[in-house]
Amino acid sequence: MTGAAAFVAVDLGASSGRVIVGRVLPGDAPDGGGTRVELHEVTRFPNGPVEVDGTLHWDVLRLHQGILDGLRAAVRETQARGDVLAGIGIDSWAVDYGLLDADGALLGNPVHYRDSRTDGVPGTVYAAVGADEHYAVNGLQTQPFNTEFQLVASAGTAQAGAARRLLLIPDLLTAWLTGRQVAEVTNASTTGLLDVGSRQWSVPLVARLREAFPSLPELLGADGLLPGLVEPGTVVGPLSDAVARAVGAPSGVPVVAVGSHDTASAVVAVPAETDRFAYVSCGTWSLVGLELDEPVLSAASREANFTNELGVDGTVRYLRNVMGLWLLQESLRTWNAAGLPADLPDLLAEAARVPALTTVIDVDAPEFLAPGDMPARIAAAAERSGQTPPQSQAETVRCILDSLAVAYRRAVQQASELSGREVEVVHMVGGGVRNELLCQLTADATGLPVVAGPVEGAALGNVLVQARAAGVLSGDLAALREVGARGVELRRYTPGAGAGSLGVEHWAAAALRVDGRAVAAAT
Repeated sequence: MTGAAAFVAVDLGASSGRVIVGRVLPGDAPDGGGTRVELHEVTRFPNGPVEVDGTLHWDVLRLHQGILDGLRAAVRETQARGDVLAGIGIDSWAVDYGLLDADGALLGNPVHYRDSRTDGVPGTVYAAVGADEHYAVNGLQTQPFNTEFQLVASAGTAQAGAARRLLLIPDLLTAWLTGRQVAEVTNASTTGLLDVGSRQWSVPLVARLREAFPSLPELLGADGLLPGLVEPGTVVGPLSDAVARAVGAPSGVPVVAVGSHDTASAVVAVPAETDRFAYVSCGTWSLVGLELDEPVLSAASREANFTNELGVDGTVRYLRNVMGLWLLQESLRTWNAAGLPADLPDLLAEAARVPALTTVIDVDAPEFLAPGDMPARIAAAAERSGQTPPQSQAETVRCILDSLAVAYRRAVQQASELSGREVEVVHMVGGGVRNELLCQLTADATGLPVVAGPVEGAALGNVLVQARAAGVLSGDLAALREVGARGVELRRYTPGAGAGSLGVEHWAAAALRVDGRAVAAAT
């Protein structure tokens, strides 16, 4: 079929970037029933931290070049098919940003969220403006890399002094495509500076911070660093003439602010049939939670370290950030660097034969945040907790996956209890759903059925929001999800159905052991 509306989703992750074309294919019914989205990845390019003089950065210029190359390939593909290029949208990770000077020039490569510059900063900030005061406004989980803490860490530097605009990563890249500077709310909600109830920058909280830290630059107002906010589905502007020429695109192609936090886009693509679902957006990070209509700002929620991030169509993503497959990725990198065999499919097959819950760790412990020798850190954590450290690569992999499943169980149960929302099914989306062992362990640990897919959840959600903004699709989130679910490969996992699966009571006991060790470490 030719002549379809085509949308380009730029989906940037911590280890790679993808440029994906989504074609909206109408159904055969007169009312458009059966409409579906067909995704095709046209380019993929690497991403990762670059250390310069002891500071970790993102190579954002390389990302921009990867996007341009991907757009060029996408334009060729759509033209060859006779499709209409109807939009472009960018989603990425959260919290990190670029600073621009008065001429709009980038003041150095953005600092990577895993950099150590924010060590100890949350405590300093909370000593001045209390954690409870923060949570009542922004509803955010305390993470050392939240944008607010990065800003405090950089206050007083020459770069901060020269800055006239702050743009989060997807907004920065969108500005380079359009020449227009905005802040999309799903990503802005991770900064710590946004009022999660009003979906606007918090004037009172920013004022309190600048009073406590006078070296902070002006953030709000005509001379402030923070740009105006837009909701997902807003057309930021057309592709600039210079970029259109560079990639061979027709003039006037709209660039849309999608759910620019990749998890916000991924949640749009969750093929949920009711609101009684939990999700695990599973990649380098795992974001585990619920979709709600209102934030949960109780003291119990703050103490449980749950976050309220904004979603598409006025929703709230009530979740906990779990360290995710980062531990596995860093382990593979460490083994490769040491010349050890590190074929992931082989390791997963061997790990499946390791007895469940032999060793479990707290995957969210701070020692796992920075790059480094992850297998050694895992072994040390096991030894400190009185367990036998993993003795092989397969045992290390099994420890990681079991520990992630324990963390997912805890997050799903706590989110349900704190919000009062019953959960009947867990939807796993993102690249991690290719890990069948992890999906089965998640079902075993939670005692709930798991529906795994789509793999390219963020890209699919990105395209769905663009298509609705263009008028190609219509309706609410349920309507978008119905379209998105058609033609997507889904796999279902039943608790206890895997070889060697343990009952939920064993997972409950393991969760208690991990929680006990986490509490002991914190105190």
